[in-house]
Order: sequence, then C-alpha cells, then structure tokens
Amino acid sequence: MTVAALVLLVAAGACFLTRVVRGPSLADRVIAVDGLIVTIVAAIIVNSIRIDAPWYLDAAVVVAVVGFVGTSAGARFIERRGG
Repeated sequence: MTVAALVLLVAAGACFLTRVVRGPSLADRVIAVDGLIVTIVAAIIVNSIRIDAPWYLDAAVVVAVVGFVGTSAGARFIERRGG
C-alpha cells in the first residue's frame, strides 16, 4: 500500500517539476516549488511509515519549515516586484 502511495507521489512530483521548468510566470513557478516541497514532505512521511522509522519525521518537519520560508520569500519578492 505504501509503495503505491510513493509511486503516486513521484508522479505528482514529476508534474510539479514540469510546471517549475515550463512556467510560464514566476508565480506559477513559486507555487509549483511549494507543491513539490509538500510532495517531498509527504514522501518522507510515507517512507517513514513504510520502514517504521520515526526519526524521519524530524526531517519532514525541517523540510516543511524551510519550504514555508522559501515560499514566503518568493511571494514577498513577487509582491514587491509588482506581479
């Protein structure tokens, strides 16, 4: 069951990565990076459940916080730039 979840998360990550590369605008890229980070956090959590290793959850929290800060910085940059 967890392997299927990981496969779906990889597919979602590939879709987000495509949007990061193709754009078309900076806002689209920032949102796609945020979605990619959420997908990575979900994959870390699913893998933690799969191998029964709770210490990976700390890494998931760190990645989520860094992703939030990065998305906030990107949004502020877009806002100051004017769109």
